[in-house]
Amino acid sequence: MKKLIKYLLLISIILFAIYSILIRQPVLQDKLIQIGMTNMATPLIYLPKEDALTAVVCGSRSPINDPNRAETCILIQAGDQIFIFDTGNGSAQNLINWNTPWSRVKGIFYTHLHSDHIADIAEFHLMTWIAGLRDSKQKVYGPEGVQMLTDGIELAYTKDYFFRNEHHGDTIASLDVAGFDTQTIDLNNPVLLDDGNLKITAYSVSHDPVDPALGYRIDYKGRSISISGDTIYDKNLVTNSKNVDVLFHESMSLELLDLINKQAKKTNNYLMDKITIDILDYHTPILDVVKAANEANVKHLVFYHHLPAPRNQLMEDVMYRGVDEIRDGWTASHDGTMVILPIDSIEIIVSSVE
Repeated sequence: MKKLIKYLLLISIILFAIYSILIRQPVLQDKLIQIGMTNMATPLIYLPKEDALTAVVCGSRSPINDPNRAETCILIQAGDQIFIFDTGNGSAQNLINWNTPWSRVKGIFYTHLHSDHIADIAEFHLMTWIAGLRDSKQKVYGPEGVQMLTDGIELAYTKDYFFRNEHHGDTIASLDVAGFDTQTIDLNNPVLLDDGNLKITAYSVSHDPVDPALGYRIDYKGRSISISGDTIYDKNLVTNSKNVDVLFHESMSLELLDLINKQAKKTNNYLMDKITIDILDYHTPILDVVKAANEANVKHLVFYHHLPAPRNQLMEDVMYRGVDEIRDGWTASHDGTMVILPIDSIEIIVSSVE
């Protein structure tokens, strides 16, 4: 046995020595780099190829910082079309890192115009314009004020548009499609898209003093998803989320926020003290989220926009304590949480982008 271990150790040393010599050879280095560049130029797409309604959490936190999470964003893929719901800080980089097929992005939808829901709008515009080579201006839907947002971004990025066009030319950076095609949502006409297979409907939620604030329902070939945006417990959300396969709902932990508030008071952190009190009146405590999901007969509940985002399993256990007692079928999302709803099925597949 000892001799076998010695032989194995000797073989390992020899192999490592050979590897160390070979990896310094230009021919092998060039070959390995060529393989790496090929993978970069033709990346694998993480989204399912089969016909399905799919959601990916591209940002799972609220404005309370977490270095491992982006702010609010949900990607929806219906068939081969992609739609983005909110563009919080860091969410675009997540989608870039995951090799998102930008040419499939057909629209951006905003629940409301708080900064943690809109911060990455310029980056999304750039990626669909240049990387996605879109053939028209970026479609944006949102509540009153969204036109001011897109007009402001276009003004701020005017020079950038011209610089990129001058450098790359019309084929890659056409000025004809730079900028936004913006639609301010009128809740008297809440159906925004309806092609017979895909239907996207806006509905109002309660996030005072933010008014209007919106949620969205997405129906595709018999599968359905509802997205709450930021809200308190709201009967209108329950009504518009009836019987959906999956509800993505913001979540607020009163217990964790109370602990943060007490520590802020101890350290005379007036800002955190004030914020952790103010946010209580326009977000939904976790057990009220479960109440809404149960009343709506939602098949699966996904918590996102965590207040605060748990940084470890212990925090997550405390944050969602009591949910199992009143709710089956739920997920506390992280950046990359993916839910796949195959058509002609009742299956709900929860996984994560690798």
